[in-house]
Amino acid sequence: MMSPTILISVDDAELSSSLLMELGKFDDITVCLPQDSNAGDAQMAVCWHPDQALLDKFPQIQCLHSAAAGVDHLGKGLLESGLPVARIVDPDQKQGMLEYVLWCVLNHHRDFDRAAKNQAQQQWHLYPQLPANEVRVGVMGLGEIGAHVATGLAQFGYSVSGWSRSPKQLERVSTFSGPSEFTDFLEQVDVLVNLLPLNQATQGILNQSLFQSLPEGACLVNTGRGGHLVEEDLINALEKGWLRSAVLDVFAAEPLPAEHPLWTTEGVTVTPHMASSSSAAMIAHQVHQNILRFIKGQPLLNTIDHTLGY
Repeated sequence: MMSPTILISVDDAELSSSLLMELGKFDDITVCLPQDSNAGDAQMAVCWHPDQALLDKFPQIQCLHSAAAGVDHLGKGLLESGLPVARIVDPDQKQGMLEYVLWCVLNHHRDFDRAAKNQAQQQWHLYPQLPANEVRVGVMGLGEIGAHVATGLAQFGYSVSGWSRSPKQLERVSTFSGPSEFTDFLEQVDVLVNLLPLNQATQGILNQSLFQSLPEGACLVNTGRGGHLVEEDLINALEKGWLRSAVLDVFAAEPLPAEHPLWTTEGVTVTPHMASSSSAAMIAHQVHQNILRFIKGQPLLNTIDHTLGY
């Protein structure tokens, strides 16, 4: 019996090379790139911003595997192809996200953002120090990663609430759900952390209406997707003082173009999509598990719900 074949369709050369190396360590599968002569034998494609004509070029592919926790990068055509789609679930990635968000919360809570601004102006100014339980952090999205972040922040002593599409229960976290409770959630948040999946319902959710629902002087942390944010509305909210600051790790266009106004908007911190990521070894391990399960007719691990898009 021929070994199962995996096609790597990844637009990042470094990631593609790393996956080729890591998947190549398994002697019970075959790995290829789109230009390879055996690409037509592939049953599964592992993807990161893949070729949107992937299934036209390789119609024998029977399942898709995201190389990340999210799947929106696959694009509408592949997501609506009817093929099963699996994603990465990585405990280390959850912890990495908590570390990043904790840094963002501390930056606001302990006024490190203001200290950096004062240093640039050679000004010495002390701010009153609040205990963590007086800082209200809200997490939008309580999936695998969001729930870990919310409970982790609560363990650090912050007053944490969370909002999700459907009701959730988390230890030491006040939870809200659905459209009817969204405004109530926003009105009691000092630092808003977005960890929602990107789909039709959440596209552009970080907009003027949301910013005006937050307490004046709040901070936005976007580690979801660039498509969640209406950039012009954020710039306006910062300029008018509705928000004090924003930490942005994801953008509609990546890399963020050098001429983009977010680089120079006062109050904005830009990081280059570095909040958290899985190692190539972890991705390869989970892809390997799933191709073997697929060949044996077993259910794939960590598949998405196509009706929800995640």
